[in-house]
Amino acid sequence: MKRIFLTAVCIVVWINSYAQITQPEASEVWEPEPRVVHVDSDNWIPSDATVLFDGTDLSQWESTNTGGPAEWTITDDFMTVKAGTGNIQTKASFGSMQLHIEFRTPSVIEGEGQGRGNSGVFFQKRYEVQVLDSYKNRTYSNGQAGSVYKQYLPLVNASLPPGKWQKYDIIFDAPEFNKDGIKVRSAYLTVFHNGVLIQNHVEVLGTTEYIGFPKNIAHTEDKIMLQDHSNPISYRNIWIRNL
Repeated sequence: MKRIFLTAVCIVVWINSYAQITQPEASEVWEPEPRVVHVDSDNWIPSDATVLFDGTDLSQWESTNTGGPAEWTITDDFMTVKAGTGNIQTKASFGSMQLHIEFRTPSVIEGEGQGRGNSGVFFQKRYEVQVLDSYKNRTYSNGQAGSVYKQYLPLVNASLPPGKWQKYDIIFDAPEFNKDGIKVRSAYLTVFHNGVLIQNHVEVLGTTEYIGFPKNIAHTEDKIMLQDHSNPISYRNIWIRNL
């Protein structure tokens, strides 16, 4: 009799549980509610973004050579590399982020391969997404526009002709190191070039070296750096969202 009673209880519980999971309300999540982020339809900048360059000044940037003011030139609403003044970097440091940045390679073609429209966007001053004029300009594939330099070639070449404004939308997941300086989580990069996915959550192997292999020396949050490669690359409309 006791066994029959327990069996009956189990059946009732199962029926009640089944009835609950077959109701749509059983799988609805109401809390927490995502916060609202407004997007300005004039410039498409999210309301929770940090604007790093709006075309008016370089107050959020500094020279990597001197630590003083960035010496690149501003014309209209964009800044341009001033050859020989060196790289520039943000004054603030960042971790994981969503970055939007627009760039333009020179309309007058000079040089070829890596010597044509070369610059770079460095995350935490160590991990480079290459900027290059890769429109009908052959070079090594893991060094062309949109490559994670010397590590991953882009899935496709989405470059526009010289002199046209282009854009990168990049998700950077920062690496993590433990207290002993050992990397316990790699960095990852997802890159859209002119709206086209060209890097799909690739694992960054370490620093993007010109010569030699990636290094994984422990670090914390660090700065975004733009490269002076002696070519007059222009940048505008730079903003990030912390992730």
